Amino acid sequence: PGTERRADAYQVAAAAAEAESGDSDPGGGPHLQHISDREFPDDLALESNPSDHPRASTIFLSKSQTDVREKRKSNHINHVSPGQLTKKYSSCSTIFIDDSTVSQPNLRSTIKCVTLAIYYHIKNRDSVRSLDIFDEKSHPLTREEVPDDYSKHDPDHKHIYRFVRTLFSAAQLTAECAIVTLVYLERLLTYAEIDICPSNWKRIVLGAILLASKVWDDQAVWNVDYCQILKDITVEDMNEMERHFLELLQFNINVPASVYAKYYFDLRSLADDNNLNFLLEPLSKERAQKLEAISRLCEDKYKDLSKAAMRRSFSADNLVGIRRSNAILS
Repeated sequence: PGTERRADAYQVAAAAAEAESGDSDPGGGPHLQHISDREFPDDLALESNPSDHPRASTIFLSKSQTDVREKRKSNHINHVSPGQLTKKYSSCSTIFIDDSTVSQPNLRSTIKCVTLAIYYHIKNRDSVRSLDIFDEKSHPLTREEVPDDYSKHDPDHKHIYRFVRTLFSAAQLTAECAIVTLVYLERLLTYAEIDICPSNWKRIVLGAILLASKVWDDQAVWNVDYCQILKDITVEDMNEMERHFLELLQFNINVPASVYAKYYFDLRSLADDNNLNFLLEPLSKERAQKLEAISRLCEDKYKDLSKAAMRRSFSADNLVGIRRSNAILS
């Protein structure tokens, strides 16, 4: 319910923006076009946009494949061994499971994967297209002077991870919010036709986190709360960035379950390709009992649903003497 209210609020904001631009009904009220009715450019078809269509390949995974292939080729040519195997495997006496699922991802592992995806976006960017609202030189996040060559040095994965991890820890955000952040980030790059690069990555990531936390979490973090985390940024700057972000997304903040699941599993694939193994723990007696209880609960639920469906299908067999109305010709 909280998510629906915020989505409605953003729709109202979209109506206000269209009213300001003169796009309104002849009757005087603002005309708000539904997201599904909006016309997208030919080169921005939903089928080719991974943040909207579940069958489209995620951008970050395709950008990472170049590095993965080069790394494997280099290891093969130089006869580099994979080293000591650190991945755990189940045996007859011990079963290893990870606590990350599509509905409840592990927070630490998910942030590592999301920041790695952002790293590949920056490293393998196609160009340096940007907008002034995201430029860190024009809108610095700290009072420290931004170096003149700030746009020439790509941040490493650890630097991106520390920045995102700090925000998520301070704002107490969830792992699901991290996945939605990545969806919004790729949607922004596609809709606005810009690139994430050293000069704008912090503000783009901050804007995506800000929006994802408001849409996903029922108890959203206010813009002023982020100003407590990033001491030198103003509320006015946060509000302006959020407004621009929404306008560039064309107020499309919807994330279908199929798209969310695709991003989750592609992040798992990214982790496997880069040896970022999800934490495995031995299956304890308490965990096994909990899993068994959940399984039994789901099984009973599906049995009740199937019985209800059978009752509905049999109800038509008891109908007798169906009356037909006479046609009236006029």
